[in-house]
Amino acid sequence: MAGAMSSRQRMLAAIEAREVDCVPCSFMIFAALRSRCETDEEFVRRQVEMGLDPVVPIATWASTRGQEHRDLPGIPMRYPPEVEVRRWREERDDGPDILHKEYVTPDGTLKTEVLATEDWPYPDHVPLCDDYLVPRAKKFPIEGPEDLAALRHLLAPPQPEALAFFRENAARARALAEELELIVTGGMGVAMDAMGWLCGMQEGIFHALDRPEMIDELARIIHEWNLARMREVLATGVDIFVQRAWYEGTDFWSPPMYQRFILPYLREAVALAHDAGAKFAYINTSGTMGILDYLLEAGVDVLIGVDPVEGMSTDMQAMRERTGERMALGGGVNGFVTVEMGEDEEIRDAVREAIATLGPRGFILSPVDNIRDESEQTRRRVDTFITAWQEMC
Repeated sequence: MAGAMSSRQRMLAAIEAREVDCVPCSFMIFAALRSRCETDEEFVRRQVEMGLDPVVPIATWASTRGQEHRDLPGIPMRYPPEVEVRRWREERDDGPDILHKEYVTPDGTLKTEVLATEDWPYPDHVPLCDDYLVPRAKKFPIEGPEDLAALRHLLAPPQPEALAFFRENAARARALAEELELIVTGGMGVAMDAMGWLCGMQEGIFHALDRPEMIDELARIIHEWNLARMREVLATGVDIFVQRAWYEGTDFWSPPMYQRFILPYLREAVALAHDAGAKFAYINTSGTMGILDYLLEAGVDVLIGVDPVEGMSTDMQAMRERTGERMALGGGVNGFVTVEMGEDEEIRDAVREAIATLGPRGFILSPVDNIRDESEQTRRRVDTFITAWQEMC
């Protein structure tokens, strides 16, 4: 939104809890608009035209999201030469076909079996990093500690050709951000969200209870892989490194489990970002109240995903009081229930409440998580949301 600050200045000031000319508004995810844009650049420019404060992600959600890692955008995943991948489909008459995938490594073979339901988005393909796996997998690649040596081959450092592709995208993203005076973000990082893809969430939590040493080792393997990718992202000079942690709240992990399996590695990731001169953003939308103190302890700069409707036990007033000016907050309005389905006055009230409760310092307004519906009615409601925000500036 036009004002005394550029969008980049406004966003950085909000993250640092400094005075802003207007509370920034930057959508976490805006799939409905992205689907109407031919390129990432068009997507960014159209948000600017709407008066928003978009980020320019060097891990672009379109051009670097491969089928192997749709839910982990960033440096393309390429397996090292010693890994052989085998795939086939098992046709069935009594239910969905089963898609099989094997990763053959020098330290053993990992196997995945997934139900090819009607809404499965990949014909004849099973990715490694994707939320669709969790409810549909009949067999996950990691079932016990004996599988972890083979996993290290899959979670190898970025391959040279993947890095070259990523750096080229990063240069284009930075040029656009400099032209439009926008924030540059990098990532995505990942920690125990990856456990869900590799073990299943339920199975992984059971392992954490019954075989905690296995999850200790799994967490370390994922962390080392994440740091290798993170260093390459930070080397491009991003303003903010973004780590996904949708499944790291107390909906899944008890506080003692969080302290053991997640917090030590989060501290290291935040420190690495800060050493590179970048801020660290953490995406968590539910079960957040029970981990707030750990995020503050780790030094997280901005929590993305404050959801007062679908976030389990989210109390925006208590969250603001506990974080103070030590950690910025992003979100404040539910995207699906409030913006996509709400009446105009509900939307306006939600925007007013979010800004009054979480702002004006240390706050970035956003629907949480996403605006996906492409109908004209939802477009009008998005306009209502944006107008309500602008009227409060």
